[in-house]
Amino acid sequence: MNTKNPSLQRLPSIDMMRGLVIVLMALDHTRDFFSNALFDPTDLSKTFPALFMTRWITHLCAPTFVFLAGISAFLAKIRHQQTHYQFASHLLSRGIWLVILELTVVRLGWTFVWDMHQLLGQVIWALGWSMISLAALSFLPRSAILIFALGMIGSHNLSDHLQPNDFGPWAWLWTILHTPGHITFLTDFSFFALYPLIPWIGVMAAGYCFGDVLLLPKHQRQHWLLYLGLACLLMFIFLRSLNLYGDAQLWTPQKNWLFTCLAFLNVTKYPPSLQYLLVTLGIMLIGLNYLESKQLPLISHPLIIFGKVPMFFYLIHLFMIHGAMLIITWWRGFPIDWLFDRSFPSVPIADYGYSLPVVYAFWLCLLLMLYPLCRGFAHLKHKSPNNVWMKYL
Repeated sequence: MNTKNPSLQRLPSIDMMRGLVIVLMALDHTRDFFSNALFDPTDLSKTFPALFMTRWITHLCAPTFVFLAGISAFLAKIRHQQTHYQFASHLLSRGIWLVILELTVVRLGWTFVWDMHQLLGQVIWALGWSMISLAALSFLPRSAILIFALGMIGSHNLSDHLQPNDFGPWAWLWTILHTPGHITFLTDFSFFALYPLIPWIGVMAAGYCFGDVLLLPKHQRQHWLLYLGLACLLMFIFLRSLNLYGDAQLWTPQKNWLFTCLAFLNVTKYPPSLQYLLVTLGIMLIGLNYLESKQLPLISHPLIIFGKVPMFFYLIHLFMIHGAMLIITWWRGFPIDWLFDRSFPSVPIADYGYSLPVVYAFWLCLLLMLYPLCRGFAHLKHKSPNNVWMKYL
């Protein structure tokens, strides 16, 4: 067996990149619960540079998760020599599982309330439906999948002017597909689609098509990663400079050069604009190139551990962050009722929260506690290769 063939083994750079972005995601969620900044960190009229960049850097997370999920699906298909039907069946079951997790366990982690009256669709929801969609797309020729993916990513901003009400009785479908918002059903039930499915489905399909690059010899795939990443960033700069297409949120000169730079970077995440995807995926591709070419002895192993068990990390980190804020708030003698909320939790007054350096300290403590748990689960997962539930975590 040729163990040098990347199709027959996990690529450490993929696990490291996945681990890096899940660590950044944990920073964003720590800020959600612990920060005393009671405003949108990307609101240029209120924010400050460190807070803006703390939020902005986490924009890398969702595109990287979804794109790498497409790559990993392709590599797993090659590694296990799956037929089209076996591959589609695996994606379908995994996608359904992720959607169920989002509506149950993930929701419980955010709200600490087991109540199905108000549901929320976030990144795990988008991942699940993207996998279900890829299961159907996988029967098409690869060239057709690539055209579909690039077409969805590149053209979906043409429909930014369309609102759910424009579709009459089908308004709920457009909310799920493209425009974030609430959907009310059965009188007392609602669903908030924070992550519309377009263009996430296209991002995962693009990752699936990109999987071939990861089968190339190391020096060749490094060139692909670097040059394609640079091409994405140059295209972002070009489109952003024109202020004509690719993001509904235009940039304008601000009070100084630094805030003007922040305005230039302040792209739309919900739904992810073309410019948002170009800059985040461009950085991700260049980052993969760097991780392929450099040795990082101090952080590579922890990142690989986190990257091997991303779903386990995701599920437990929500309960740890939420639980920590609950315990600290109770210990300080403040009311804790807001931490048992059917809606997305937010710090109600600044006295509850902490400054940005303290938020970073909480985040680092969280990672130190998560590492042995994830390492233990990764070991258990390695020892139980045929356990279906382990594979899904």
